Amino acid sequence: MVVCAPLALAADPPAAPAKVDTGDTAWVLVSSALVMLMTPGLALFYGGMVRTKNALSTIMQSFFIVGLISVQWVLWGYTLAFGPDIGGMIGGLDFLGLSGVGVEPNSPTSTIPHLAFMVFQGMFAVITPALITGAFAERMRFPAFLAFVLIWATFIYDPVAHMVWGGGWMAELGVLDFAGGTVVHILSGVSGLVVALVLGKRKGYGNEAMLPHHLPMTVLGAALLWFGWFGFNAGSALGANGLAATAFVTTNTAAAAATVSWVFAEWLHHGKPTVLGAASGCVAGLVAITPAAGFVAPLPSVIIGLAAGVICYLAVSVVKAKLGYDDSLDAFGVHGVGGTWGAIATGLFASKAVNEAGNDGLFFGNPDLVVTQLIGVAASWAIAIVGTYVILKIVGAFMPLRATEEQEIQGLDITEHGERGYAYQDFAAGLPVSPAAPFAVSQSGAAAKVSLNS
Repeated sequence: MVVCAPLALAADPPAAPAKVDTGDTAWVLVSSALVMLMTPGLALFYGGMVRTKNALSTIMQSFFIVGLISVQWVLWGYTLAFGPDIGGMIGGLDFLGLSGVGVEPNSPTSTIPHLAFMVFQGMFAVITPALITGAFAERMRFPAFLAFVLIWATFIYDPVAHMVWGGGWMAELGVLDFAGGTVVHILSGVSGLVVALVLGKRKGYGNEAMLPHHLPMTVLGAALLWFGWFGFNAGSALGANGLAATAFVTTNTAAAAATVSWVFAEWLHHGKPTVLGAASGCVAGLVAITPAAGFVAPLPSVIIGLAAGVICYLAVSVVKAKLGYDDSLDAFGVHGVGGTWGAIATGLFASKAVNEAGNDGLFFGNPDLVVTQLIGVAASWAIAIVGTYVILKIVGAFMPLRATEEQEIQGLDITEHGERGYAYQDFAAGLPVSPAAPFAVSQSGAAAKVSLNS
């Protein structure tokens, strides 16, 4: 009998180079465009909720951020967020000015060009500081706003994006954030609260009505946000695949559920269902599902959305009223509170059956994930509070943060930008009438002269 020696095992063949998939690339590029549209949508959402004299200044803040942060992201923001890890805290400078970021995939498992991934993530970097502006609407000077946003994006957003998504310590710990519960919404909402507290209340807050001047504009903005959010969440699958479909469905379901629950909570509490409540509710649901969108099944997304509508409504209508802070457009009540609930809910409802790259949550036998999520929430809150306060103090040492009392009375549209959102006319003479003029109607023969109030 002849005994043959065992054959030596051949070395593993080298891994095939990553290949760009056209379908995945198309979906991510479309998703990038959808997320970009969200920031102008946010401009309309916020712009309709302020008074007439501050409509343009509020819209300008969100719209200008699209330009400012898009440039910052290309020059240094992307490398700080997604460059090679340094101590679990921040990315290295390898991609400074997009050096080495080209049309090839950025990892062996990626199916999209590195540039596509970069621009998709860049749209998240754009909208996050724009969300903060709702907290300090109608009272922050434009130069201070510019300095604050640029520094905040560099020293708060970019490092936390790296910690969670770029291979930093929260990623290593196992914090789950599919599309930005901690990175986007907790950071922006909590930072917004800090800015509101540092600046103080608007002149007349609590003593005079500060009603939205154009609710149809706000609803249009909310609709654009809902539409764009499909790119925000489903695009975070980074491919045209089943995970994207799951995130798409959970996103719509949670938004719908929160719209319903906010309206009914308001109806029971105040006696009337409002369109502003419906618009706010849909955004609250979108915020809450964002960290969980690719980790939970559709049924849990109903629960997450229903709870988000009630929780955020109470934060806006009860907690804010009792504590007395002036979060102008409820950035904290919706994004800070909603993002916190969504991050915790991810720890409750996440399932590896939905996404193998995730983890099982409490209701699937793993209570440890709740603890992990709470650590991520606490870290995000702490970074937002301390970092935002320090940045405000630094900026405030070089320039005034807040508009003067006279500027607030006249409105920031005219005092900061020299423009008015609405050019009313003297219908008889065809002459422009100042929107600041009081409402009056005078009759002279057959001609009526009308001035409209702001």
